[in-house]
Amino acid sequence: MTRMHADEVSTDADLVRRLLAGQFPQWAEQPIEPVPSFGTDNAMYRVGDDLVARLPRRTGTTGTLARERRWLPELAPLLPVAAPVPLAEGMPAEGYPFEWCVYPWLRGEEATADRIVDADRFADELAGLIASLRRIDPSGGPEPGEDNFGRGEPLARRDAATRVAIETLGAEAATAIWDAALRTPPWQQPPVWIHGDLDARNLLVEDGRLSGVIDWGCLGVGDPAYDVMAAWKVLPPSTHDRFRAALRVDEGTWIRARGLVVSQALIALAYYTMETNPVLVLEARRWLAASLGE
Repeated sequence: MTRMHADEVSTDADLVRRLLAGQFPQWAEQPIEPVPSFGTDNAMYRVGDDLVARLPRRTGTTGTLARERRWLPELAPLLPVAAPVPLAEGMPAEGYPFEWCVYPWLRGEEATADRIVDADRFADELAGLIASLRRIDPSGGPEPGEDNFGRGEPLARRDAATRVAIETLGAEAATAIWDAALRTPPWQQPPVWIHGDLDARNLLVEDGRLSGVIDWGCLGVGDPAYDVMAAWKVLPPSTHDRFRAALRVDEGTWIRARGLVVSQALIALAYYTMETNPVLVLEARRWLAASLGE
């Protein structure tokens, strides 16, 4: 498979078995299979039926795993759906240079449109998840930074990268939405907890209902618009008013969220290709179309 990143570290099931044998031998004899995922930060390997090992792909993504290890044990018990609390923290070994983790394997499938039985109900469930995060005391929570790709930060800090992506892709049609988002005042209230990456791939459903949320590496405290982005990423337009009302999203936050969808989609499309990450490329095209079409 073509690597997503030029500086990506190679991993395989044999490496995972050696790491487990040296550090967590109780799991080393379990079947180990790569998870067919195009996650950008971590390579994932199923360990038996109940576990998954996550190994950062490169130096720049090690911080996301550190955020999960530190904060998920505190956040997960306060959520209305399952979140994977790390079970074991592995150290560099066997030629692999990064810390890594073993997590429980959560049941469920990605929340693609064909798996959501009732869109209105799913919008309510998603709003409930985000609302539960907002209710958690943000005191001492991690601010946006390089280790969570700036999720939660003021939009102005994304402006340069977004402008480059617009120029690279010739996507001038997106400029008006991005400009409107930048003109909107930044979040003025106390920061709130955010997941920071509520894509269909990170939301799990069982029997059409939201059952779990994975990949918490972008978590932090900051602007709630970074989670409101999910309206365009996973919900049909017919549910937007319902979702927005459930979360009491003000006009400024709604405008910033739409701009953020445009920004993230463009930056992804300027970096990834159908060879390096076809799943994210197709998703980003859909996000862009949804945000431009409203």
